[in-house]
Order: sequence, then structure tokens, then C-alpha cells
Amino acid sequence: MSLAAPMINRGRFSLFAQSRATYCARTVELVRNSTVIDMLGLLTLDYRKFSGWETDPARFRQADFERLQRSGINVFHPAVGYTSGDIYGESLRDITRWNTFIAARPAQFLRIERVEDFERTKALGKIGIVIGQQNSEHFRTVEDVDRFYALGQRVSQLTYKGNRIGGGSSDLKDIGLTKYGAAIIEKMNRVGMAIDVSHCADRTTLEAIEASARPVLVTHSNCRSLVFCARCKTDDAIRRMAAKGGVMGVTMVRGFASAGGVATIDAVLDHIDHIARLVGVEHVGVGSDVDLDGRDPHSAGEENLPRKYDLDGIDYSKKIFELTEGLVRRNYSDRHIQLILGGNFKTALAGIWHG
Repeated sequence: MSLAAPMINRGRFSLFAQSRATYCARTVELVRNSTVIDMLGLLTLDYRKFSGWETDPARFRQADFERLQRSGINVFHPAVGYTSGDIYGESLRDITRWNTFIAARPAQFLRIERVEDFERTKALGKIGIVIGQQNSEHFRTVEDVDRFYALGQRVSQLTYKGNRIGGGSSDLKDIGLTKYGAAIIEKMNRVGMAIDVSHCADRTTLEAIEASARPVLVTHSNCRSLVFCARCKTDDAIRRMAAKGGVMGVTMVRGFASAGGVATIDAVLDHIDHIARLVGVEHVGVGSDVDLDGRDPHSAGEENLPRKYDLDGIDYSKKIFELTEGLVRRNYSDRHIQLILGGNFKTALAGIWHG
């Protein structure tokens, strides 16, 4: 990211063309000097566009790449969850398409396989991709963990909804971690694949954390103490996750950030504050669960419709700058901001992938 953009009065910078948004010099420097990791960040929620990029990587233009670079995000974990039909086949195709896309764009993208790749990605000016899945039902057998690890998968959410491994947050009944689920966790620990419990039900979440010998991640969720929602994590789950060395990525989805009414970036910052006070700033990160456009309609004439998924007053292409500016405003130190932007997830993954 360049600082060639014009400086507006008193050390504020305009980084984006055709935008009035300005950011303080400290915000700009923090984003530039951090390895920013979005542990549930999508390149695009326009799946037709993305399918075109995958089938014909030439459709991915230099302008698309530059837009990703301008976002300030260095590494994306763009996992999706297949929950019906041939889940094994769909997951296999998804990872194969990612590998094909990355291989076709080696000057722009790097598949993240080990912790050293985070800094390598930033140093080379590339975009890092952490390959993952939001449902581990593609692990038909324990040996499938090895197969998908060999294909580059480094993170797997145990459940999206209930499966052979355990319960999902939307299930009417939480069956807890099954015997098969415990075997999957043991194998994931052994090969060095990160366990994600973002969508797991409460009992399954706690039992998975207890069963794992390595840190367990919550890549994208918020705090139930602030928003009563089954997808948000209890304080007990957050404490147990932190005790094992895990990190929780806070989302920027409206319904998980705010209980109602106006929902700005400050609602997201409230969740970060809560985790930091509860278990320490070393256990909170970013898992926005959105792309650079947001989830709500953006067609002509629809801009003023009530927001269903997106925060108020935020341009998601600038979300990392907005978040960093908010952390500066709330008096977080430079070191703590850098930990939140990516340092914490990097440390946790070092304990999972190499520990």
C-alpha cells in the first residue's frame, strides 16, 4: 500500500479515489506495517463472478487484484460450507479450484501452508489464501484428514449444522462431540490442521476445545454477552478457548455485532473490547465473514433500503482501516492493534501447524 495519496489537514490521509474518507497517519502506518489476516474473509460474495475466476483465471483482472491490495488485508481465509448433496465431492472440487486459481496467478497469490508464509506473502506483495472448509463432513473417514491436508487445507470448521462429528449452533438439540468427532480432532492435531468451532453448538464447542491437544480457533463469531444469538459464543467458551491458546475472530455482520437499532463499527469494537477484558487482547482477531462489498443489495435505487446484514456507515472495502481507526480511538496500543489485525492468529496457528 502506498502513502502517495494526498494528505488532508493535520496528518489525515485520503487513501481511496472518489471517497471522502480520511484516516490518521497512525492508522495508515499500522495497517501498512501489520500482516493483516481476515480469518473468514471472502474475495467476493458474487459467486457467479468467482466461479468465472476459477474456471477462467484470466477473468480475474489486475484491477481486481489491486482492489484486494487496497483493502489492507494481506491474507484471506475464504472458507465456505457445503451442507447437502455430495459434500465430499463439493469440498474436493472447491479446494481443487482454489489450487488451480492460485497456480494460475503465482505473481498475485500464495497458498498459505506454514506460518512463515504469512510474512513471505506480505514481503512479496501478494495476497495469501488459507484454504479451509466450514463443514468437516467431507471427512468421511479419519484418513480423509490426511488427504485434504495434502491438498493444502489448513483449517476445518467441525460443524456447520449437526453432522457425524457433533452439533451445530442452529440445531434443536446439541448432541455434543461424538466418538468419531474426537477421532477427527486427534487426527487434525496430529497432521497440523486447525480446528474451528465457529458454528458449533455450545456443548460441542466446549467438548471440542477440551478434546484438542492444540489451540482451537473461533474464526468468525461474536460475544453472546452482548448479542443473544446461538451463533455467538458464551463467555465460558471464550475463556476455555483462550486457556488453550486459541483466538476468536470478530465478525462485521450486523446481526452478530448488534442486538438491534443503529449498528456501526463501534458495535464490532465493543465485542473486541469484551474479549480483551475477559481473556486478554492476545485472544482476539478479525474474521469479518464478508467481502469488500458487503452482503446487502447495492443496486441503483436500493442504497437507502434498511440494512439487513451490513453495518451502518461503513464501506466494506475500507473495513480494516475503519476498524483500525476505531482501535486507535479506543486507545489500544500499537502492539495490541497489530496483534488484533493478525499477530494473534499467526501465533495460534504456529502452535497448531508446527507445535
